[in-house]
Amino acid sequence: MDGHATDDDGLTEAVQESGAVELLLIRHGESEGNVAATEAHLAGAEVIDVPARDADVNLSGVGREQATALGNALARIAEEFRPDAVVSSPYARALQTAQTAVDAAGWSVKVQVDERLRDRELGILDRLTRLGVETRYPEEAERRSWLGKLYYRPPGGESWADVALRIRSVLDELNNLGTGHRVMLVCHDAVIMLFRYVIEGMSEQELLDLAAGTSILNASITKYVRPASEGPWKLESFNVADHLAEQGVAVTEHGGDANVRPR
Repeated sequence: MDGHATDDDGLTEAVQESGAVELLLIRHGESEGNVAATEAHLAGAEVIDVPARDADVNLSGVGREQATALGNALARIAEEFRPDAVVSSPYARALQTAQTAVDAAGWSVKVQVDERLRDRELGILDRLTRLGVETRYPEEAERRSWLGKLYYRPPGGESWADVALRIRSVLDELNNLGTGHRVMLVCHDAVIMLFRYVIEGMSEQELLDLAAGTSILNASITKYVRPASEGPWKLESFNVADHLAEQGVAVTEHGGDANVRPR
């Protein structure tokens, strides 16, 4: 995509000189995969008819509108409080959201890429609905139910705990830098949930309670602050999408499997 750096260590490059006092976590706009997954669920299908591999799935028409509306909202931030580092998951839907939002906001900052922000990898369960998993891989469905969302790792894929390790690596960079940096990360719903898990020191039960009752809205904003640039982060706002409704853009909710607790 035009306008972003293509190096693999975007976060390191973007913030190597100073630490973070503010962290914005943005979920990508609605994707064609989100729409296809909802349609498959409603139709009782086993397979989600996505047009491309997960990394290449684009924003839907609504998702592009959401990304623009997000940028319009970000444009209201006073210049001295704007993020000076914008780092995205390399997946197309996140990159498209990040670049569209930055362009709409009129910011000159480059969108960097960091593969640690990518979505959870599903391995052999990729493209399958819950019904598809239960029908085609009943032993995996049973194992997932037994272990719960945090620790279940599908063959060839990742558990949420695996994703949390990536997030700890990202936060370590922010926690061991200087002062004054503001960072915006554009990523995925599970990644944002797990940022909360890591930052707030949640227990497994607290994380799964949150995940069972909350869907991260497309193009929503979650904000953490720590004015002293060190020590614990404070959650200032979570999963806010008012900027979409204010601009007449659809607020969409495409969550994952709500059956997250171990049996």
